[in-house]
Amino acid sequence: MDDGDAHGPDEDQLSADDFVPADGGTWHGLLFANPVVGLPPQLTWSFTFPFRDVVRDDDEAALALTVEWLPVPATGWRHLAGHHVTCDSFAEPAEASVYHYVHHRFDRIDLRLAEQDGHRLRAVATVAGDIDRLGVDPVRADAWLTFAGILVQLPQVRDPGVALDRLAGHTDTTGLTFSPGHPGAALRFVAAAD
Repeated sequence: MDDGDAHGPDEDQLSADDFVPADGGTWHGLLFANPVVGLPPQLTWSFTFPFRDVVRDDDEAALALTVEWLPVPATGWRHLAGHHVTCDSFAEPAEASVYHYVHHRFDRIDLRLAEQDGHRLRAVATVAGDIDRLGVDPVRADAWLTFAGILVQLPQVRDPGVALDRLAGHTDTTGLTFSPGHPGAALRFVAAAD
């Protein structure tokens, strides 16, 4: 018997107690199309719920829940409160994962957008169906998230004015302004200063 390891193999596993909410959560939109695979332009939303870092011995690791690619039938970015969206299978259409060293996928999503106060949105999420054996199922989060803008990533759309017009075909763009300097091919629109 090897006594060189002071803790058992399960000590590194996560438990529900590790999911302590932390500040810094965000939500954003993405208008995206992929004509190569026949995907027409659609607006989806992503929500990131951070938790306190997990500390084990001399190691500290980030922990977060992300719900991505979620279509929300809202009229605009300032009108998400009151919507309740579910998804019963991973990537059909949304994806949920818990990040702890790597992404651990979950099959089912239940997301309630409870309240909105300007750029802040209170989101309540439950994800279940632990595909990658994270070891905690379900995972729940309830947090106020800050609006991080809407990204527009459409083929041959490089002009912010054209991008905003295309976005207006999917959501109310009132209160949005172009934010230059976003890395990658997407054009980013954020909340205009009050």
